[in-house]
Amino acid sequence: MLYLITVASLIFSAQNFMVTGKVETVSEGYAFTEGPLYLPDGTLIFSDIPSDTIFKHDKSVFRRPSGESNGLTLDREGRLIACEHKNRRVSRTESNGTITVLAERYEGKRLNSPNDVIVRSDGTLFFTDPSYGLPGGLEDPQAELNFCGVYGISPQGVLRLLADDFIKPNGLALSPDEKILYIADTEGKQIRAFDAESDGTLSNGRIFCELPGPDGIKTDRQGFLWSTASDGVRVYDPQGTLVETIPFPQTPSNCAFGGDNSRILYVTARKGVYKIRTSHEGLHPLNAPKSTKEL
Repeated sequence: MLYLITVASLIFSAQNFMVTGKVETVSEGYAFTEGPLYLPDGTLIFSDIPSDTIFKHDKSVFRRPSGESNGLTLDREGRLIACEHKNRRVSRTESNGTITVLAERYEGKRLNSPNDVIVRSDGTLFFTDPSYGLPGGLEDPQAELNFCGVYGISPQGVLRLLADDFIKPNGLALSPDEKILYIADTEGKQIRAFDAESDGTLSNGRIFCELPGPDGIKTDRQGFLWSTASDGVRVYDPQGTLVETIPFPQTPSNCAFGGDNSRILYVTARKGVYKIRTSHEGLHPLNAPKSTKEL
């Protein structure tokens, strides 16, 4: 009997070592939240796509209109990079507030609806372009491309198609050493891993893990991958083994580390934004230093 209790205790402990607290509500009352981003000053911002607004965690407006922004990140200079769902482009906000369009067309054809984005330390930008923003998908009269692609933008501003065989490419994350780029395929129900080459290309594509409805993803400093999914936030070790699934009040769409030395995971989930404390220190965008501020 003692043996069984000990084994059960070990199993329970192993299933709960990634988080150290309960899911808490940050803010509620939105239409559809996405793209959380923890800024260097301790402010959490996120997209509310149907409301065409980027909100702060206190429900004040950070930007409106936002182009129905989705994924948000920072570049090496701390400038905001946004995937503008409605405007079908990737933009950068300059220090003076003006908007620079980084990508809008591929080979003369309009992008579908850029979804999520990440910037590597050398300035290379990777983004996904599914067709969620087009009512009829790739069959919509407004669609100009016949595929949902993954793209790279070089530090010199050159746009390059990196992959066109995803069903619905979505969230992206880099390993701590930036040698691996993870890409979620929501309708493919898998996350794929690629070797991220120094020239900005991808190679050696393989399935990292299979899961229901993967969306936004992030990594921590120990190389674990945190993925929003249909059944909550799933955590995978660097080998792709599931170590924990954390349920949330609503279906999560994306996540971001911040606060308390990057040991709080902020999660956007339909009409709300939530948080949970983690045992691992998370990675977050360039020039977003660790903060002890808690929202």
